[in-house]
Amino acid sequence: MMPLSGDAYMSIEKIVEQALQDGYLTPSMEAEVGRICNTASELSIEEYMALDRLMGSLLTGEVVVLPRKQFINVMEELVLSDAIARVAEIEATSDLSLDVGDIAAYALNRLPPLYATTEEGAHFQRARAKEQLHDLISKEVNAAIARNLDRPDTPNPTALGKSSGNEVLSQLSTWLQANATNFEPQP
Repeated sequence: MMPLSGDAYMSIEKIVEQALQDGYLTPSMEAEVGRICNTASELSIEEYMALDRLMGSLLTGEVVVLPRKQFINVMEELVLSDAIARVAEIEATSDLSLDVGDIAAYALNRLPPLYATTEEGAHFQRARAKEQLHDLISKEVNAAIARNLDRPDTPNPTALGKSSGNEVLSQLSTWLQANATNFEPQP
């Protein structure tokens, strides 16, 4: 969610107003519009009008959608690789079931990011991490696994990206991809 100030969150109308003022729609703004659309049982007339205004401004190029990712965090792939290998070992030798996503997130929150914008930069960051951070990565993944094993089961947690509700966001996204100028093509 996008905080406006303090604990207040932005409405669709405020997001559209901000996008029109700035000239761009950020991935977090887009995500908040999607969250609102997915959780609302019905959108108000004002919300539909704001979405219509946003779509119109995207079509004319008055507002552009910023790309989701022009960079990668190499630490994510290194931690995931280590976590998957360790979880596979544990699950193969026991009846335990571990959540790789929880383990990776816990470890990543305790490790420095290694961002890169090019393949060469990513290669450099990987080499640097293997040389200087391998032990720290292993230590944090092991701590994350221990924490995951000690954690009580949460009944029916809602994973990120798996929200239920209507298909408004999906339809809006498909429409934007088909019609908006400067929209980042999906790979």
